[in-house]
Amino acid sequence: MEVKNPLILTVRLDETSQQFFNEMRIKHFPPERNFLDAHLTLFHQLPDTDETLEIITNSNRDFFKMQVTKLINLGAGVAYKIDSQELELLRQNLKKAFIDQIIPQDQHGFRGHITIQNKTTPDEAKSLIAQLSAQFEPFGITAIGLDLWEYLGGPWKHRRYVPFTYLDK
Repeated sequence: MEVKNPLILTVRLDETSQQFFNEMRIKHFPPERNFLDAHLTLFHQLPDTDETLEIITNSNRDFFKMQVTKLINLGAGVAYKIDSQELELLRQNLKKAFIDQIIPQDQHGFRGHITIQNKTTPDEAKSLIAQLSAQFEPFGITAIGLDLWEYLGGPWKHRRYVPFTYLDK
C-alpha cells in the first residue's frame, strides 16, 4: 500500500501582503532553513484523501479582511499575529469537517500568525522583536483563498488552490 505524505492547509493572501511577508522572511529567517514562502497555516497535517480534497474544494467563501495586530515572540523566532473573526470561523468549520482526522497539534487552540523568523536563538528573536516593534503599526491584509500543500519532509509541493469569491464591499 502506498503511503501518502500529509497535507498542509494555508490561507492565501493578497499579492501585496504576500510579497511583504516573503521579503520579511527572506531577510530574517536563517537562509539554510528557509524552504518556504511566508504562510498562514490553518492545519499542519491533514490526510491525503479524496475526502480532504472535496472538503477543501467545497469550502468556498468571499474574500475577507484580517488584521496584523502585533509581533509575537516564538521563543526562537518572531511572527506577526493575525486576528480575524472570519478566519476563526473558517478554521472552526474546517475543524468540524476534519475532527476525526486531525492531529493533536491541530486540535488545540488556533493562534493565527505568519512566521518571519524561526530556528534562531532567543536573544536573536528578542532583538528582532525590539527592532520591528519600534516602528510597528497594525495593518490590514486580505485572505483570497486556500492552498493545499503536500509535505515533503522540509519543502512543500503545491497541490491545490481554492480561490475565494471577490466581492467589492
